[in-house]
Amino acid sequence: MNMLDIFAIPAFDDNYIWTIVNGKEAIVVDPGDPKPVIKTFEEKGLNLTKILITHHHFDHSGGILDLVKKYKPSVYGPAGGHIQGISNPMSDQDEVEVFGKKFIAIATPGHTDDQLGYYCEENSPPILFSGDTLFASGCGRIFEGTPAEMYKSIGIYYRLPKNTQVYCGHEYTESNLKFAIKVEPNNQSVKDRLNEVKEKRSRKEITLPSTIELEQKTNPFMRCSEDAVVKAVKNFSGKDIEDPVDVFAAVRGWKDNS
Repeated sequence: MNMLDIFAIPAFDDNYIWTIVNGKEAIVVDPGDPKPVIKTFEEKGLNLTKILITHHHFDHSGGILDLVKKYKPSVYGPAGGHIQGISNPMSDQDEVEVFGKKFIAIATPGHTDDQLGYYCEENSPPILFSGDTLFASGCGRIFEGTPAEMYKSIGIYYRLPKNTQVYCGHEYTESNLKFAIKVEPNNQSVKDRLNEVKEKRSRKEITLPSTIELEQKTNPFMRCSEDAVVKAVKNFSGKDIEDPVDVFAAVRGWKDNS
């Protein structure tokens, strides 16, 4: 089974515009800024055929109209009519074909109400474009949804195959791990990953993709049922919190204010 060829186009301070290439045709995910896309495509002689959008935030959708004007791609993204330029509205479990492989849209509200992930099980290994729901060792802030919604969304991703490659929207890995070590100072997997990521970032290297298995071991937002995380939340909050959704909400609040 052929693997899709994926690379990142950096944008703004820490965004990644994930780009899938097949010969001279390409598809981009969340082009918030059209300029680096156009520059890269002109340098590589690529033509843009499709755009996948995970949510409405401008740093993920702001480049749609300029790219549509220049390349006339099909644009797949959240239904609702609130994102200018969407030609193919997507809802939970809708499908989009990417160079012969099926990607399934997964509704994962929490960060935003319209948040979608795009998951392909037909690639080997499987691929997930998680937008701003799941980050490497972190998750997105809860702007429009509720902690219960976000916990459920993270749980959907938790249950994907362990070898799923996770392509998220931002380079937040080092800062997320620095928080994760506060929550679980004795988690050797977190320690090892933080050391590895610090080395990569010192060389200005990308720390993505992650994997679901690595997130299960090092992401506090995926570990809200683990005794060490529950204990950390109790110690931090001074409250007897045990329900995983409440633990998740407490960890999110801790991160927001750290």
